[in-house]
Amino acid sequence: MSDPEDLVGISRLDQSAVGTHGWQVRLQRKGVRYGRFFSDSAWGGSDEALAEAIKFRDAVIKKVEEAHSPRWPSTRSHQLPAARNRSGVVGVTRIVQRSAKGIEYYFWQASWTQADGVRRTVRYSVLKYGDRQAFRLACEARKEAMG
Repeated sequence: MSDPEDLVGISRLDQSAVGTHGWQVRLQRKGVRYGRFFSDSAWGGSDEALAEAIKFRDAVIKKVEEAHSPRWPSTRSHQLPAARNRSGVVGVTRIVQRSAKGIEYYFWQASWTQADGVRRTVRYSVLKYGDRQAFRLACEARKEAMG
């Protein structure tokens, strides 16, 4: 195990004063932490404990990747609206902007991420276009931008 990539997420703990010797697995994905300690004495030695730590780490990575992979194979990660989406169209939302005087302005906003990673948005005023037309324009803008 001389390759440092073999030990990603795994570290050695040797604390003679308290009799702790083994391998610690620590991973974090989307704010969730995963960890487990593999004691040399429980696994029959340092090499065996390390082998179990690697197995555990690899299983956690596989489980997390499967849980966070797109539900439908595609180059686009957002095809269906999230449960909290109220417009029914991915990337299109109705927003309210309040002026310093408390006046509310309503817009339909389309947003997307370009191939170079730049986030783009475009807004259509409900006051100017009316609710339905502003929504339609936002949907068309996103559809055109997404290709």
